[in-house]
Amino acid sequence: MPIDVTPLTDLLAVAARARASDVHLTANHLPLMRVDGDLAEMPGFLEPTTANWLESAIGGMLTNEQVAEFRQSGEVDLSITVPGVARFRVNVFRQLGAVAVALRFIPDRIRSFSELGVPQVAAELVSKPRGLVLVTGPTGSGKSTTLASMIDLVNQTKPAHIVTVEDPVEFQHSSKKALIHQREIGSDTASFSEALRRVLRQDPDIILIGELRDPESISTALTAAETGHLVLSTLHTQSAAKSINRIVDAFPSDQQNQVRTQLGDTLRGIITQTLLPKAQSGGRVIATEVLVNTPAIANLIREGEISQIYSMLQAGGAIGMHTLDQDLKRLVEDGSISLALAKEIAEDPKSFDEARVRPVDYDAESWSMHSDRQAVGWGH
Repeated sequence: MPIDVTPLTDLLAVAARARASDVHLTANHLPLMRVDGDLAEMPGFLEPTTANWLESAIGGMLTNEQVAEFRQSGEVDLSITVPGVARFRVNVFRQLGAVAVALRFIPDRIRSFSELGVPQVAAELVSKPRGLVLVTGPTGSGKSTTLASMIDLVNQTKPAHIVTVEDPVEFQHSSKKALIHQREIGSDTASFSEALRRVLRQDPDIILIGELRDPESISTALTAAETGHLVLSTLHTQSAAKSINRIVDAFPSDQQNQVRTQLGDTLRGIITQTLLPKAQSGGRVIATEVLVNTPAIANLIREGEISQIYSMLQAGGAIGMHTLDQDLKRLVEDGSISLALAKEIAEDPKSFDEARVRPVDYDAESWSMHSDRQAVGWGH
């Protein structure tokens, strides 16, 4: 299909039908999409995008203010809705003097924790009246989707005032039981720092900060959590321990003891997540690590003994905690992911040597019954 006569809407519709998560458009390069974590060419588009077509397509997305920001800085973030296709988070940038764009699909509806595979302890964390709750993980791991599910649960069940500070706004919420105000950097407020300085004056019960990106945003989150608000946010970290260290290490050494004390007092929980390809079908499945703050863990945070937290996660199943390795083992044993993949990303690959992998011809119920028999010496 000649790209120069193809509306951007049609190209994005093809990606949507392929269940892509992202689309990449670069001048003089074939359009690409990411499906189940892997980049692939788009069916039917056999010619590279041209600079003229791409600049025209991007120009149709941007407001005058965004055009000015792009010309000044060489990049701009925004979110758009393409009627009949989907909503997208968009990053427009320059590379080698030419324009490029990355678009990420935003799901058309907010899914529940059970639909996402997020542990139900998330519902307990978001029901706390105050404190800090973090959702962490690498780029593309579904952090924003999990946060949206948290906000939606509160919105359906609790009369609370929720203020979000996002860059850009991804999921749009309609107020139900809760009153929700969503502030987008650039269009609703001049800057991230300005929005954070003002947020405590807006009488919020719950504050969502899109990302803890610097000492200022971390300080705002900790102060808000200390003063009686529930704060939800994200970090690009891949374990609970690394999340705690990232927060503390963002500050000069002479401030770190104070930050450890604040974090130990205010942290309610950390959900670390990643998305992995399914072993027996297309699509991806979530794997998580969960920390629920306890007096013992809070004391370790205050004392800087972060390395000791891992063993508490391993032993904390009764209150919803687990390590990533424990969740990977569950996913291997129910046939969701391959043993090879689990060993590749596990903290302790040798712990998977005794893992029991569900055969393809067993459904979950049959495999559970079979495993129960094996556990008591039946079915040999």
